[in-house]
Amino acid sequence: MHKPALSAEAAKEKLKAGNAAFLGASRNPGDISPSVRERTCREGQRPYAVVVTCSDSRVTPESIFSSGIGELFVIRVAGNVLDRHQIGSVEYAVSHLGCRLVVVLGHTHCGAVAAALQNDADGFIRTITDEIRLAAGDTTDPDEACRRNVVHGVARLREVLSDPDVQVCGAIYDIADGTVRFL
Repeated sequence: MHKPALSAEAAKEKLKAGNAAFLGASRNPGDISPSVRERTCREGQRPYAVVVTCSDSRVTPESIFSSGIGELFVIRVAGNVLDRHQIGSVEYAVSHLGCRLVVVLGHTHCGAVAAALQNDADGFIRTITDEIRLAAGDTTDPDEACRRNVVHGVARLREVLSDPDVQVCGAIYDIADGTVRFL
């Protein structure tokens, strides 16, 4: 196991500072230089946080948190739902890479949440919308459904991750104004 890059609290503060920088930025200030690519190739990755988020092309954690190569371990799936594959990926980042913060990041205007609320999916997409509908419960409000879906994901991960030094939290990204609100 790698030594943790940062404590959970320090990682959360770094994410918050990165989001604050993102709000006024026109470019990502994260380091994507050839030297960081070479270093991470040679020495391996040492991300300071795991971000489980939606596949939506408007949700880009490296930009949202002003991060560069090797700083975030990002897991993307429509509706930021968690199955065994995503949970296994989180376990890997925690146990082998030393991440101490796991963020389940939902977002406003989520198509997967809308499809779940409209009960408008078939095929394999239904496995995603069924999970979101389970999390959303009786609400018909998309913002509340998004929040409940994040809370559901956080609860699932807390059941699996027993290390007291690992913090699992939820957050919502507002795609219109760029802010991240930690729950």
